[in-house]
Amino acid sequence: METDETTTNFEISTIADGFAYLEGPRWHDGRIWFVDFYTYRVLSAAEDGSDLRVEAHVPTQPSGLGWLPDGRLLVVSMRDARILRREANGELVTHADLSDHVSGHPNDMVVDAQGRAFVGEFGFDLMGGAPLEPAVLLRVDPDGSVTTVAHDMLFPNGSVITDSGVLLVNETFGNCVTAFDIGADGALDNRRVWAQFGPRPTDRDLELVLGQISVAPDGCGLDADGALWIADALGNRLLHVREGGHVIDEVPTGTGVFACILGGSDGRTLFACTAPDFHEEARKNAREGSLIAIRTATPHAGTP
Repeated sequence: METDETTTNFEISTIADGFAYLEGPRWHDGRIWFVDFYTYRVLSAAEDGSDLRVEAHVPTQPSGLGWLPDGRLLVVSMRDARILRREANGELVTHADLSDHVSGHPNDMVVDAQGRAFVGEFGFDLMGGAPLEPAVLLRVDPDGSVTTVAHDMLFPNGSVITDSGVLLVNETFGNCVTAFDIGADGALDNRRVWAQFGPRPTDRDLELVLGQISVAPDGCGLDADGALWIADALGNRLLHVREGGHVIDEVPTGTGVFACILGGSDGRTLFACTAPDFHEEARKNAREGSLIAIRTATPHAGTP
């Protein structure tokens, strides 16, 4: 990982707090959307954090968000390995059953302009301390059919699609961001490393793996210069990264940060989800999660 000299000063504002553990921020229809894992809610708010709304209750733990071309919401339901779809009347129905395709909880998701959802999964029992195992990346087509489109990924997590049709996937325990070209049929091709932050871990013991991680890329958002804002899940920081792994800016958050996205009325507000850590029992039993906002120079690009 290379770091560029930078003199940028970023001001962090907390715009909403009192949550368990936030994930999956998305700017959509003039509002910031996100999920609270352990209160089982899909939420949205105005740009300044006001006017908080509960958009859906997902008792089996919500995660990644996206929208079909007709505007219907998709949300990952982690503990029963489904993607749910919110109908016009607000009812949540099963859009796709992922249970036969994953070995851990499905997690983050990006939905393209055709309504195809690319979904990552844990691959192992993270909270139970099981050994790290490679995971898969799935594609869910608009009709709900499920296809495995990549194997041997180390915790595929936050994902974006560039305006030129490249899928970028953060491998949280792989020290890297991986890129794929998306074919017209939704197939992935030309797998390559977009950014490498350190050697790919070879151990499977989770404690040893965590000690080998230089950057644990979690949620992310793309800007108009083609750079990624990345939440470093182990580093208490947001990184602004160019292809090749060059770090343009580093923003210490003073606490854990696990997802981010550019949005706001001009696309230049970086929204990020913070909490002291990602440990399930601790987060369930506290309300220390926050949504923060940082003004940036370069606006949003890509999907989401």
